[in-house]
Amino acid sequence: MADSSLILRRRLSVNYYWRLMMTAVSFSLFSVGGLLLSLIWFNLLLLIQRNTLQRRALARRSIAWSFRCFLRFCRFVGVYDYRIIGAELLRQDRGCLIVANHPSLIDYVMIASVLPEMDCLVKADLQRNFFFRGVIRAADYLINSEAETLLPDSQQRLARGETILIFPEGTRTRYGEALKLQRGAANIAVRAGCGLRVVHISCTQRMLDKQSRWYQIPPVKPLFTVRVQAQISSQPFRAASEDAQPLAARRLTRYLQQALVPHEEDV
Repeated sequence: MADSSLILRRRLSVNYYWRLMMTAVSFSLFSVGGLLLSLIWFNLLLLIQRNTLQRRALARRSIAWSFRCFLRFCRFVGVYDYRIIGAELLRQDRGCLIVANHPSLIDYVMIASVLPEMDCLVKADLQRNFFFRGVIRAADYLINSEAETLLPDSQQRLARGETILIFPEGTRTRYGEALKLQRGAANIAVRAGCGLRVVHISCTQRMLDKQSRWYQIPPVKPLFTVRVQAQISSQPFRAASEDAQPLAARRLTRYLQQALVPHEEDV
């Protein structure tokens, strides 16, 4: 019995250090992959595709393909497992916001991997990231610091039938704390009159959250779950006059505060 327990502990130890090593490898691949896309492929697109919208679409498809490869690699080497439930609903959506909670560093990666032409609202700080600023520029993502143009640009893209991913928290959730939403997503929704597709993201273990370093991996392999929920209409929250729009956005934000909390079945 003691021998069996010792063997089990050794196997768990070997598995832990293997996953730690592969986590380091996967992070390196992700960073180098972003840099190579920026330096080689996206610059090549500038030469072979002159149409701005078509070039942007090709860049976004390339990003989605690279994310699928990255996620499958991480699953293959045992860093983590993942599942995306209801991806077909996301692919059917047109002209709506995708709003999701944000527990980990790979939330955007998982959603973008199944939506080749998805837009995204990103933090301005990422424009200074050496590895990913070229990706953001080629994909023509919306930047959250561009206050004067953010709303009209969002409305224009939604009117064209695009979907925009927004994490209403603005940053990753702090483990053990309640969701704290900003009003950006609600402001766009009530002014554009678009729907909001709710997405719940959860993980069986703590990994890649706001308070964790990349090397702080859990004792067993985690499972990430992305579960697509119902779409919320913004129409009941819209105000008749422009002056009342801020109040409408606050009401919608309070509603989203509850809608974005994952349930037990999401794990």
